[in-house]
Amino acid sequence: MLVQTARDLGIPSAKMDTPALAHALDANDSFARFRKQFFIPKTSDRKGVDPEFGEAAGYSIYFCGNSLGLLSRRTERLMNEEIAKWKARGVEGHFTGKRPWAEIDEEVTAKLVDIVGSKSSAEIAVMNSLSMNIHTLLISFYQPTSKRYRIIMEEAAFCSDHHVIRSQVRLRGLKVDDVVRQLKPRPNEDTLRTEDILKAIEDEGDTLALLWIGGLQYYTGQFYDIKAITAKAHDQGALAGFDLAHAVGNVVLELHDWQVDFAAWCTYKYLNAGPGSIGGIFVHERHHNNKGLPILAGWWGQTPKTRFQMAHEWKGLAGAQAWQVSNPAVMPTVCLLGSLQLFEEAGGMRAIRKKSLLLTGLLEHLIDKRIPGDKARIITPRDPERRGCQLSILVSVPVKQVEKALSAGGIIVDVREPDVVRVAPCPLYNTFFEVYRFVEIFEEALQFKSKL
Repeated sequence: MLVQTARDLGIPSAKMDTPALAHALDANDSFARFRKQFFIPKTSDRKGVDPEFGEAAGYSIYFCGNSLGLLSRRTERLMNEEIAKWKARGVEGHFTGKRPWAEIDEEVTAKLVDIVGSKSSAEIAVMNSLSMNIHTLLISFYQPTSKRYRIIMEEAAFCSDHHVIRSQVRLRGLKVDDVVRQLKPRPNEDTLRTEDILKAIEDEGDTLALLWIGGLQYYTGQFYDIKAITAKAHDQGALAGFDLAHAVGNVVLELHDWQVDFAAWCTYKYLNAGPGSIGGIFVHERHHNNKGLPILAGWWGQTPKTRFQMAHEWKGLAGAQAWQVSNPAVMPTVCLLGSLQLFEEAGGMRAIRKKSLLLTGLLEHLIDKRIPGDKARIITPRDPERRGCQLSILVSVPVKQVEKALSAGGIIVDVREPDVVRVAPCPLYNTFFEVYRFVEIFEEALQFKSKL
């Protein structure tokens, strides 16, 4: 894709690792206008690059949206409007104004349909935070029996997934070692092969109750084949659930068509909803009328009319919103709304993904051309369809020294000790020339004595 785009822009292959390609891509970037919508972190003592704002010194190169997305001007405005309404109207804000708080989640769930690929907003709810939502969903969807009780997950899953799964197993009076099968890559490989995941599911057979895996691996950046994995789990009579923290707002998802049973995600990474912001869940429509599913009930999981009748008997909504226990926090939900408006104005996930593929493709190309293999190695899958925007780079020099040198060059990225730098250029606010400058500074940062 990158090579063809370079040709279309009149950039010969000999100049693909020069600033010419980056500048041409920026000049033809239909998303360039969205960068102005975001607050790019600034520091006076670091060298940055920001051709859009015209102030090269002082702006950071922010490639850390995989940890925390940036604040948008739209979100700031919407937040200020809600604060003003609270100030002026108090409790009456629940039912007045252009965004009544009692309905604050409805517009958000409608805009998330494109982001996660649901059939309708009935399959989505915004509520709680990620780990709490996983707990809430597992109460319903992990129902072990004497025969079918096993769980498959990644050995390298984010730590909170391990905490949640293990505590859910113990709540059932079971032993973690008897229940949980952890998958890891083959020796001398960095990522899990799809065939090995499918084989593990098949091996478990009718003992498998649940497949729980991250849709996109936080450490390596691998985007799993959710459709194939879900189908294999269903073949064995098991349910398939996914932690989409690093997938939502990053890659194109089709949760309904892929027949995913349930999923959960946070919104503060690629969805730019702010630190610790509200989480989201997906529950496939085939589970909506299953009266046998146990559920943690609360007043907000009922219809709007029923909520305020104060009845003791719970009458749940027919949809994912039935899993809502309490009313969604207004301010975090409004933060999410502001970001989702920008996603919609940009043309949705498919359009945004096209730029993302080019950004990461350029990053990959320049690393391959300029960084010696004994200094750094990409561990993220090379197939663009099996990754998101993040490249995880294994370095052979002390990673904290690399981080320090990158920071001195005005770059904000995430490092994972002992030896991985995670770099995530985001299509709504990052530029192609930032990618070029990053590789230049990264090359300088690696000029330490190798550990190898």
